[in-house]
Amino acid sequence: MMDNSRNDVVLEVRDVTMKFNKYEVGVNSMKELVVRAFKRDLKKSKFECLKGVSFDVHRGEAVALIGKNGAGKSTLLKIVSGILKPTTGYAKRFGRITPLLRLGAGFDGNATGLENIYLNAAILGYTKKEIDEKLPEILSFSELGDFIYSPIKTYSSGMLARLGFSIAINMESEILLIDEILSVGDIAFNKKCHEKLAELQRKGLTFLIVSHGEAVKRYCKRAIWLDGGVVREDGDINTVFKHYTEAMTKPKPKTPAPEKPAAGIPTGNIK
Repeated sequence: MMDNSRNDVVLEVRDVTMKFNKYEVGVNSMKELVVRAFKRDLKKSKFECLKGVSFDVHRGEAVALIGKNGAGKSTLLKIVSGILKPTTGYAKRFGRITPLLRLGAGFDGNATGLENIYLNAAILGYTKKEIDEKLPEILSFSELGDFIYSPIKTYSSGMLARLGFSIAINMESEILLIDEILSVGDIAFNKKCHEKLAELQRKGLTFLIVSHGEAVKRYCKRAIWLDGGVVREDGDINTVFKHYTEAMTKPKPKTPAPEKPAAGIPTGNIK
């Protein structure tokens, strides 16, 4: 769904193809990988994760990326965020972007929660002054209390998720990339996260959300269905979800069993 008559495009994806090396010989360790590579015993082929993907996202729009596992959704989000570079094509961003990909990614386990706030926000491109201004909101939203002064290697997965989400959601940006994190934390914290996302949406932020479930319908009116690395459908979220669900639940044709040879008829070569 691309409307060239509008000039408020904040994400522009054109002919994005992503190829990875797929090794045909299995390895069980990094040491074995290095040894076999040195011996030239590794056969590899190119695997196309994404194939000529194109779409636009406009300012204030909330778009869901849907598709089964391995369809290329998370890879596409990493390309849009700038973490990965596509093999061909491009993804342009017009505005500050915050990726909520894997909460806690990039954290230093030996550093405290407070130190990681500055580290993580700096990775996202924010200055110390900007982080200082947002620090009270991040601390309040995370509800970590004095644990913020403890090394995050002592955090539970829930505490780590709280910290990662609090940093990402409270820094000022125009575009949010969200990858399967809408069920973060306990019930109370999850409710607060959804309320914050709804507030940001009212302010006009742009969302690109990867999800399997229909919870994204509370934010998105449009869905892009990726299937085998290509855009199979792009349009109204209810229509796309209907077609996606039908395709996923459609019974697969059974492979017919091989016919048994008739009794008394030899099946081998006659000599």
